[in-house]
Amino acid sequence: MTTRRKLLLALALGFGLPCLSDAAQEPKVIGLLAPFTAAEVGPGVEQLDREMRQLGYVRGIHYSYITRASEGRNNDRLRGMAEELVGLKVDLIVTVSRIAVAEAQRATSTIPIVFYGVADPVGAGFAESLARPGRNATGLANLARELSAKRMELLKQMVPGLVRVAVLLPPNQSPAAARSLQMAGERLDLQVLIVEAGSAADLEEAFQGMIARRAQAVIVSTDNLFGSRRREIADLALRSRFPTIFSFASHVEAGGLMSYGEDQQGLARQVAVYIDKIFRGAKPGDLPIEEPIKIDLVINRKTAEALHLQVPQLLFCCRRHA
Repeated sequence: MTTRRKLLLALALGFGLPCLSDAAQEPKVIGLLAPFTAAEVGPGVEQLDREMRQLGYVRGIHYSYITRASEGRNNDRLRGMAEELVGLKVDLIVTVSRIAVAEAQRATSTIPIVFYGVADPVGAGFAESLARPGRNATGLANLARELSAKRMELLKQMVPGLVRVAVLLPPNQSPAAARSLQMAGERLDLQVLIVEAGSAADLEEAFQGMIARRAQAVIVSTDNLFGSRRREIADLALRSRFPTIFSFASHVEAGGLMSYGEDQQGLARQVAVYIDKIFRGAKPGDLPIEEPIKIDLVINRKTAEALHLQVPQLLFCCRRHA
């Protein structure tokens, strides 16, 4: 056994971690299929590593990664990357978003896939049911519809006199998704303006369109383009004097006003549990698909001040970025 491996095993035992009996075997290889930029993979990997340590795994001893990131260009790169991971004989694939799961399942029907952030995985054909997926993929379904309605409600609380809210979407959304947003707006007496942007070049034009249609605030949907361009979107919104709400806290850290969505460390914890079970012999088709456990509301007080908005007392219990 190498000196480095002995040292890492000693550290693992020193921290009270339940080292696995197969520690002397080659590390399992986790393929990360990332539908965003390589720079954005790092924080997620750090979160996952923390949770894996809690379960007794040491990176480099029990597992390693092979990462493939599409840099936000989903359609023209993800398929080849999924096939490459399969060719490299990874033991498991971790990925996010419908399109990435679809490409991973197209590339393999045998390698286990753990996903997160996927709306309606049964409707998308990735699983036979939530309770018993039945194929080679399992993971975490997102709460897209429920959270979209709640984001509208929170934005209305934050912006006095809000009547017209724009929703920034990627192109080719299903009519059902758009209708769901319209219905959520109707329940809150809000007029919902659907605005699409399919590339970075479209973003400024999209915001100009919101201004022309007299939008008063913006909901930015979950999309890989919008994630990779979050600072640009936050800057455009601030210049246009639009309060914004997003899905993830990283958008607030980039200057957006608010986010309401799944706690990222909590997601990493749930993903780590799936990985642990599969490494120990469980089949993904037997592991029920779950939903995120914790939802975070985050408000950027500096952006609120720049927009001359006061955070309502009702929202003061949230986690806020100074």
